[in-house]
Amino acid sequence: MAKVTVRYWAAAKAAAGVAEEPYEAETLAEVLDAVRERHPGELVRVLARCSFLIDGDPVGTRGHETVRLTEGGTVEVLPPFAGG
Repeated sequence: MAKVTVRYWAAAKAAAGVAEEPYEAETLAEVLDAVRERHPGELVRVLARCSFLIDGDPVGTRGHETVRLTEGGTVEVLPPFAGG
């Protein structure tokens, strides 16, 4: 298991009630399952609309179960942003 930091932005941060927190997981799918378990409710709904960066790289359309996490890495949770 890789120890990673999950960072929440905007609506995800508000729904989680924290800016970031540690998790242990091997894949993006696993860490997102753990996030949903820890934060049932509004954050689960927000996650459905989010995009993700892994160590600064966009996940895009890759299957979350195929995205491996690295020890000490960062998962950024990015809800849609208004404006531009």
